[in-house]
Amino acid sequence: MKQSRWIIYAVAVLIVGFAGLTLLAQATDPIIGTWELNLAKSKYDPGPPPKSATWKYEAVGNGLKYSGKTVNADGTTSDTTWTAYFDGKDYPYIGSPNIDTISLKRIDRYNTEGTFKKAGKVTDHGKRVVSQDGKVYTYTNEGINAQGKPVKNVQVFDKK
Repeated sequence: MKQSRWIIYAVAVLIVGFAGLTLLAQATDPIIGTWELNLAKSKYDPGPPPKSATWKYEAVGNGLKYSGKTVNADGTTSDTTWTAYFDGKDYPYIGSPNIDTISLKRIDRYNTEGTFKKAGKVTDHGKRVVSQDGKVYTYTNEGINAQGKPVKNVQVFDKK
């Protein structure tokens, strides 16, 4: 009887410890929060840049939930969302004419990479870098836009 209690106790400690580590990892990811595009510091090739963009990241297990709202150069808006994990697998990307899946790779606490696909074909690759003070987020991406033209953007965001 005593041995089974110790086993139950040990399993409970492991479960609580794992949950605590997961929460700690989520709490320390500097991307968590809401970010506003800083147009003056951003570069769009070929352009035109959007009028504004707000991106929000939330922790979800060993991954992220993203929601973005962009006011395009022509005044139309686009809303994009995804939930993905840092396991290299493809997850649904909703709201883009050029992307239908995303896969994530964590480099370290401040750096991650994403690969974006449409119908199984890579259309874009991006790198996220959050500053050491957690106040600035730079997203650099290269790929092909919905019109089939090459794109290379450097988007700089300020934490809201």
